[in-house]
Amino acid sequence: MNNPLLELYSDYLMSSFAQTTATGLARLLDGEFSHDQITRFLAGADYTSRDLWSLVKPVVRAIEAEDGVLIFDDTIEEKPYTDENEIIAWYFDHSQNRTVKGVNILNCLYSAGGVNIPVAFEIVHKDQWFCEVNTRQEKRQSALTKNELLRRMLRVCQQNQLCYRFVLTDNWYSSKENMVLIKEDLEKDFIMALKGNRTVALSLEDKRQGRFVRVDALPLEEHTVLPVFIKGLNFPVIVAKQVFTNKDGRSGVLYLASSDLQLTYDRLTTLYQKRWNVEVFHKSIKSNTGLARSPTRTVRTQSNHFFASIYAFFKLEQLKLKHQLNHFALRSKLYLKALQASFAELKWLSA
Repeated sequence: MNNPLLELYSDYLMSSFAQTTATGLARLLDGEFSHDQITRFLAGADYTSRDLWSLVKPVVRAIEAEDGVLIFDDTIEEKPYTDENEIIAWYFDHSQNRTVKGVNILNCLYSAGGVNIPVAFEIVHKDQWFCEVNTRQEKRQSALTKNELLRRMLRVCQQNQLCYRFVLTDNWYSSKENMVLIKEDLEKDFIMALKGNRTVALSLEDKRQGRFVRVDALPLEEHTVLPVFIKGLNFPVIVAKQVFTNKDGRSGVLYLASSDLQLTYDRLTTLYQKRWNVEVFHKSIKSNTGLARSPTRTVRTQSNHFFASIYAFFKLEQLKLKHQLNHFALRSKLYLKALQASFAELKWLSA
């Protein structure tokens, strides 16, 4: 992974405020590397999650702790003007409640001691075609679901001997297969959001008799936890109800489940708040490291650009620790320096 072009390209993504192109980087480097060399770099070897781990591993080893957490979530970045292929495809965006064309990336963020480092990622590949029965239209689909990708990433984290205590996810990844893998196979604990229609038994006897009730029908009081058996699981979990207020002033309810029966309500909700770090990560790679600001056309060049964007986030995180400034403040600092240089050049030209 000692590739000077990867370092230069990721630095370019951090410092650029417009479209990022091979031509733009070549001009910036003033002939040190040509357009063709940069293009060959993007079209060369596939940069994968394994390569990301080799780059971030030394820093992870320096900050990892027993109470570290792994946070999983996916993000969709729109690419409406890019030709469709197996990674630039159509996905349903729940945040917008509509189908959009773009890329869908599942990320694994390691959080410990206030540091957040991406340690694994998977780009969703819709590499199979199927015919929809009702419309008779051909559509793309992925051979692996995002839950299957998550389990694969968890096994890789285990192979890498990553030190962590909890896995945090939203309700999309709260499948029983994921819970069983984390608790029984990996011997870790999870904190996951649950949908209100998930069914649970209040006791082992109720479970044996098949007496299950919906989570949203449980006698859950605020600031308390309740031990239950989720349908399909052989081990008990605790559940809690968290009431919050949305930006529009309306109240919402979040149901949480954890395999650690010793957690109090306050500890449970405090730990789950760390899941917000992955939302900050997604916002940063979209705003600060040019996730979608590349005109690359092929699957490999697009994938390598996305890889470089994620790696650039890691480099910004290191700068954050060094200068005690968040990613957006660092970018503002770069922007101000660029404006000052531009203003000075204008004055020289005018003279």
